[in-house]
Amino acid sequence: MDRMGKADTHVHTCYSGFTNLSVMKFPESVTSPEKQVDRARRNGMNVICITDHNAVNGAFKAQKYAKQFDDIDVVVGNEIMTNDGEIIGFGLTEDVKSFMTIEETVDAIRDQGALTIAPHPFSFHVHGLKEKIFDIDLDAFEVINGGHPDLYSNHFAQMVMDRFPGRWAPISASDGHSNFTVGYNWTEFEGSTEDDLRKAILQKKTVPMGQPAPVLSEVQWSYEVVMGGQRLLMKGLRGKLDPVPDNKLISKVLSLPDLYKIAGLLGGMMYMMPPIPFLATFLSVTFLKHGAKRMNADAEDRLEEIAKIIEGHDESIARALDEKGDRDEARVGTL
Repeated sequence: MDRMGKADTHVHTCYSGFTNLSVMKFPESVTSPEKQVDRARRNGMNVICITDHNAVNGAFKAQKYAKQFDDIDVVVGNEIMTNDGEIIGFGLTEDVKSFMTIEETVDAIRDQGALTIAPHPFSFHVHGLKEKIFDIDLDAFEVINGGHPDLYSNHFAQMVMDRFPGRWAPISASDGHSNFTVGYNWTEFEGSTEDDLRKAILQKKTVPMGQPAPVLSEVQWSYEVVMGGQRLLMKGLRGKLDPVPDNKLISKVLSLPDLYKIAGLLGGMMYMMPPIPFLATFLSVTFLKHGAKRMNADAEDRLEEIAKIIEGHDESIARALDEKGDRDEARVGTL
């Protein structure tokens, strides 16, 4: 049997902007598009999709950089925030407006001939689409999201996929915001190119592989974004930070008054001093553990409710097809 191709359909770069933690803001990523391509090649990926938050500029940079190599395809994607949660457009040609309804967003993705993938659909701590995935034209959803080490989110997604096989393509993607958090999980498919992967998704023949990134790699990522942010703030204070078109991270640093830059430097230094990062890790793990326990207690009931939703949709589709058949027969009878 030929070697299966490997793909990571959910990868972030320094074009993903910021995330909020209480009153503080941290970069989502400080990893360049080029470094993500290099890491993907070292990890044996044949295809990666760059899916920065509400931006495609980093993906185009990665795609341009990757043209010099013949062993990897870069797909332009976007993890788009809608009014109902996040969705990935796979194979875009331009940005999709954020904060529309999920139905409007899916239409905008389809208008570009792109595929729709739901990231971390049943997460209880980030913006997943949850039961909304059953109301939209969806090609695939993640049954393994590398940024979800909790014992519920991926597990329940797999339960849904197992209960209703063949309805969506199962995807495993890193959701990697750093070189430290990619390579632990991936999607396998027949072939090795973007077109092969697209075909496998449409035919529901993808194979999710791997497991979420370990907690240690998430700690390394947090150190990386803090240190990377520190370097940018220092460059900004010294007047040596050049603007980069469409890079939200650099634009934000350049817009900050010097006093805010100094405060950011001090805050970053405090975060990296023991025992703060270890305490933050402990609190995060504890939160995920208790959250997963709470969610798993109702998992079977939730799955049964989902079964009712699916059954209702199927009955509606069947009725619509029957009505169409009756109309077609009536039209034939009048000819």
